[in-house]
Amino acid sequence: MSSDQQYPYGSYEPYRRQQPEPYPAQQDAYGQQPYPDSGATQTWQGDTWDTQYQPVVQPAAAAGAAYLPPRPAEAAAPLPPESPAAPAGEGHGAPGDAPQPRLTEAQRARAEGRSPIIAPGLQPAGLTALLGLLLAGGAALGTYALLVPLVLLQAVTAAGWFRLNGMWPARQGIALAFAGGLAADAALLAAGRENAPAAIIGTLGVWVLLTLVLQLRSHASADERMAGLMATVASAALAILATGLLAADADAVTIGAIAVAVAVVARALPLPGVVSVVVALLAAAGAGIAAGGLTGAGSGGALLGCAAGACALIGLRVASYDYPSRFVHMTAGVALPLTAAAPVVYLLGRALV
Repeated sequence: MSSDQQYPYGSYEPYRRQQPEPYPAQQDAYGQQPYPDSGATQTWQGDTWDTQYQPVVQPAAAAGAAYLPPRPAEAAAPLPPESPAAPAGEGHGAPGDAPQPRLTEAQRARAEGRSPIIAPGLQPAGLTALLGLLLAGGAALGTYALLVPLVLLQAVTAAGWFRLNGMWPARQGIALAFAGGLAADAALLAAGRENAPAAIIGTLGVWVLLTLVLQLRSHASADERMAGLMATVASAALAILATGLLAADADAVTIGAIAVAVAVVARALPLPGVVSVVVALLAAAGAGIAAGGLTGAGSGGALLGCAAGACALIGLRVASYDYPSRFVHMTAGVALPLTAAAPVVYLLGRALV
């Protein structure tokens, strides 16, 4: 007689006491114990480990549908949690669960086939024209009358350049660049127009050295110091170069400022790109001829006006990149056309007027 016939299952007490203690209630991903069958007939149902529990036998189809075989122990390791930052379509999450990165206006424009370059527009062009007319009127009235709109131009140039490079607020850098413009104005007034190159270049050299010393004393990282150094030097250089309007002949300043005013307004008109540039240059040349007739410069006003208009367009292009903010348009977009034209007005004014 076999042992199973002699001692029916569940009736032999010593055998029951020799059974190992129940394993801790652990479940795998199927909701069952992750341990392999020890050979004895045992039943798992939830967290129950009972060798005397005998379930009611179900039909084969229902039992097969309800029964899930236990997984091997090595396959029961818990899955790593899904990262919330995983992109859609990866891992076990549903598509679209992960947050999508927000596109900038420039990226959206490129995706839609539009140009990411936005010009300052008509309102900044109107402010540039107003400031140009103030410069032209101040030059006609005298040196100190020209100094007032020139100082305003230097302040807007210093602030706009820092914002154009994404540095805001940068009060110390803006103040340093603006102080360089004021120092160049003072040096020019003290030395006289005949010594204008020495006054402007000398001030620029001193301010570059001063900027280097201040950046060496900074406790920022190397990359931040380099970016601040380049932005401050460029901003100070532009503010100091604007002093060339104070050193130029008064008639040349009048012609150049009027030409810049007309060129930026023509460029802001809703015309195709190449056509707009040609129209702006022609308008600047025409304004130079008209202003030259009023000042007695003659035909030289056309060349001076066209050159000043070309510099103004370059300044507009610099202030028109990758969807800049409105503050960039209202500072750099206003000042850079006039500031970029200052060296040309000084040089061609001495040669043509």
